[in-house]
Amino acid sequence: MFKSVSSKLNVTSMEENVLKFWKQREIFKKTLEQREGQPEFVFYEGPPTANGKPGVHHVLARAFKDMFPRYKIMRGYHVSRRGGWDTHGLPVEIEVEKQLGFNSKHQIEEYGIDKFNELCRKSVFTYAYWVDLQDAYVTYTNDYIESVWWILKNFWDKDLLFKGYKVVPYCPRCGTPLSDHEVALGYEDATDPSVFVRMPLVDKPDTSLLVWTTTPWTLPGNVAVVAHPDVDYVTIERDNGGAKEKLILAKALVEKVFGEEKVKVLDIFKGKKLNGMKYQPLYTFLPPNKPAYFVVMGDYVTTEDGTGLVHTAPAFGQEDMETGKKYGLPVLMTVLPDGTFISEVTPWRGQFVKDADPHIIEDLRARGLLLKSEGYLHSYPFCWRCHTPLLYYARDSWFIRTSAHRDRLVELNNTINWVPEHTKTGRFGNWLSNNIDWSLSRERYWGTPLPVWECENCDFRECVGSVEVSASVRSRSSQKRLGAT
Repeated sequence: MFKSVSSKLNVTSMEENVLKFWKQREIFKKTLEQREGQPEFVFYEGPPTANGKPGVHHVLARAFKDMFPRYKIMRGYHVSRRGGWDTHGLPVEIEVEKQLGFNSKHQIEEYGIDKFNELCRKSVFTYAYWVDLQDAYVTYTNDYIESVWWILKNFWDKDLLFKGYKVVPYCPRCGTPLSDHEVALGYEDATDPSVFVRMPLVDKPDTSLLVWTTTPWTLPGNVAVVAHPDVDYVTIERDNGGAKEKLILAKALVEKVFGEEKVKVLDIFKGKKLNGMKYQPLYTFLPPNKPAYFVVMGDYVTTEDGTGLVHTAPAFGQEDMETGKKYGLPVLMTVLPDGTFISEVTPWRGQFVKDADPHIIEDLRARGLLLKSEGYLHSYPFCWRCHTPLLYYARDSWFIRTSAHRDRLVELNNTINWVPEHTKTGRFGNWLSNNIDWSLSRERYWGTPLPVWECENCDFRECVGSVEVSASVRSRSSQKRLGAT
């Protein structure tokens, strides 16, 4: 009545037989047919990159993607499982760049963007469970792109899609900003230079602000120093090669900075006393077009590390940019989009900024402006695609105003039964609580174009939600250029 069961279990053979049975009897198809008309449980796969090699993490993800739809089928639901392929974006471009031996955007433009994109299109299905792949959605098809346009048009109508000049996490090798989520994928422990720099006061040349930074390459773009108005600061006197010097820093950090060295405290005062004090600029490669090189106030300054005085370069930090807007500071853009110094930064022109750090430190040392330099181990973001260290860099970029719904997102997250539970208040919860506007722009070639038409003369912008409307706008623009009415 029953087939005999072998005492020697061969799991692999058993699984292959089950898969063969499912395929021959079209079991997946029958699960859909038998549940037709029942309550729907719709599953659209968060698509894998079509040209990505399968990894162990895909096995885990696919197990979950299979487990829950099967459970819902057994609970009587009609489960539509539509597969998908992510065929756009930098992962595809980087694979094609490797094939062509390219390492920069400039080489792509010389080769020809149209030819490059055609190679991307051909490459996306290089590598290809119970999911419908016959009717899979593919992100490079016009119907899929048009669905994204429709969503973006809805955001536009709700004033949630906007263009702004903000400091964004930026990959100089790929030549594009990254979203907050993408940045979280690439953090690694890294040792960067930790430098303590003297900034002599204009009215008291024998006294210097002692400023700390782990990004010496941003110092040529410095325009201000930030102090906390309510923190206690001190003026200390110390021996500097046989001469006496005076330095200003946070009282709580004196011991941490100087260790066992004996220093004399001359004065104790609140940070607000420093407000407006002018100091001598470290570098003058670019002339500021607004008042610069003075102390401003900021509540975000801490006394956990450094000196309690924060070097500020609005072009290279989000808090720096916000401070710059508040106090009307200039933005000195000393770095090109490829991560190298501009020609005006004469000693290090053309050098990648991180490679220039040691040279900048040596320059400060030679000019008597460096108190000390040491290594600083911290978590630093790298591009998750190409492993280049990211720069925080001011760019024109398009954003979705996710911060407008931050409270609602946090509220809904608290209603979810997360497994494991710590995800709710841990990494994901923290990410939501600190949510910033989503940087949508990718300054690349193989991707979904933003459906925004912009007038070159008056900056008027129109967002379209379909290919048909886009064609109409394009036609009107062509007629105007030809002088038609």
